[in-house]
Amino acid sequence: MIHDFKNFLMRGNVVDLAVGVIIGAAFSKIVTSLVEDIIMPPLGLIVGKVDFSNFFIALSDTDTSYPTVAAAQAAGVATWNVGMFANTLVQFTLVAFAVFFFIIKPLARLKKKEEHKPAAPAVSTEEKLLTEIRDILKSK
Repeated sequence: MIHDFKNFLMRGNVVDLAVGVIIGAAFSKIVTSLVEDIIMPPLGLIVGKVDFSNFFIALSDTDTSYPTVAAAQAAGVATWNVGMFANTLVQFTLVAFAVFFFIIKPLARLKKKEEHKPAAPAVSTEEKLLTEIRDILKSK
């Protein structure tokens, strides 16, 4: 049973999947940092000095103003975190573009090249028979 499990783990697909998950997690952190630290601050400045990570709507205590989402949630206020959702949408869009342009498109090009390879010419039954006769005559 341990031998079978080892064979299963050492298959190429399982190892490739594990590597893909690890690289995906690291890539996710890079995209998160890119969105939160590079893209959203200037966008917030252009839109009117809005910090998207703290852009929220208080749902339960509308009389009091809270400076951050954390402050509102610490006070027990239900919040609608519109800015965090916007950050997540931008992150998803960037990951989707990266996957499309760096994985899907190159794989499609490779597949297209394989489809355009010339097929081996079809050999008729007469040609097969003649080849067999030739090989028999050579062996004698």
